[in-house]
Amino acid sequence: MQLGAHSISLSVKSLAKSKAFYQTLGFSVVGGSDEYHYLMMRSGDCVIGLFEGMFERNMLTFNPGWDQHANAVDPFDSINSIQQHLLDNGLELTKTLEVNSTGPGSIMLLDPDGNPILIDQHR
Repeated sequence: MQLGAHSISLSVKSLAKSKAFYQTLGFSVVGGSDEYHYLMMRSGDCVIGLFEGMFERNMLTFNPGWDQHANAVDPFDSINSIQQHLLDNGLELTKTLEVNSTGPGSIMLLDPDGNPILIDQHR
């Protein structure tokens, strides 16, 4: 099973302060907007998302169908097949897709320590 591109999604208190901090560390804005209260930032192959007021906790994020630079990859494991694999293997999901859904969608689960994992397909 391939989960696709990975990043860390950070729940931040101030998007402006966090943006300035990560720019100082060498990250550049590659997506998102201040208006929508989130930014995607990159340094080499490292990607972080800054989300103000959207999530309670930091989380791992995976994007099936994308590489680390948001380029489409084919073939890829769809979010539906990933969901089915996880359920077939006894994992509990905190957010699921409708059984016959197609296209973009997302699912969530928690690791054994309660850390959230978002699997978010945009294609």
